[in-house]
Amino acid sequence: MQDFADAFALALNLIGSRDPDLWAAVLLSLQVSLSASLMAFLVGAPLGAYLAVRPFAGRSAVLVLVNALLGLPPVVVGLAVYILLSQSGPLGGLRLLFTPLAMILAQTLLTLPIVIALTHRATAGFWERFGDSLTVDGASRARSVSILLTMARAGLVTAYLAAFGRAIAEVGAIMMVGGNIRGYTRTMTAAIALETSKGNLALALALGLILISLALAVSAGAFLFGRRR
Repeated sequence: MQDFADAFALALNLIGSRDPDLWAAVLLSLQVSLSASLMAFLVGAPLGAYLAVRPFAGRSAVLVLVNALLGLPPVVVGLAVYILLSQSGPLGGLRLLFTPLAMILAQTLLTLPIVIALTHRATAGFWERFGDSLTVDGASRARSVSILLTMARAGLVTAYLAAFGRAIAEVGAIMMVGGNIRGYTRTMTAAIALETSKGNLALALALGLILISLALAVSAGAFLFGRRR
């Protein structure tokens, strides 16, 4: 118990003293996760609203697939991106493997189904209520999508925060395509796994405290925004 108390005190000291290894991992995690969740949002939100607006053969199958991908194992995404970016892969010439860009790509693919599914759920109800009116008024599909996204602002914020929360806590895919290189591709989750295996509990605990704080902040932000709306 005393060892844990000592490690906890040292972890707080590392946070307060702005340990370079600790804050490098924190800043990289934020950079990668914010970028990935933003890219997933910009692509996934219009797609989710379009699925609510546009009936087509196989739409139910697409929705089932999107919702099934919510539980997509991160290591599978990491493997797919690794093959894509490896020297023998179709994008190997770009030399993106073991770079932050590769990590952003993996997290974008991992969080995209979350944004699509949550956006569809947020906009489908509005389309059922106002779809006929929009059609009668002559609104195009693109215009209807834009209007639905405006109506479902609270749901969109929830979708983005959910994507960011999944990205910031992810470890499997980014370790596969990022390589866990110190000062370059080492994120908080990767550093926690590494430092724990090395017995450096203080640094791992400090990173864990920051990660938990970010997760709580995301959850609180989603709750407060939804309550305000």
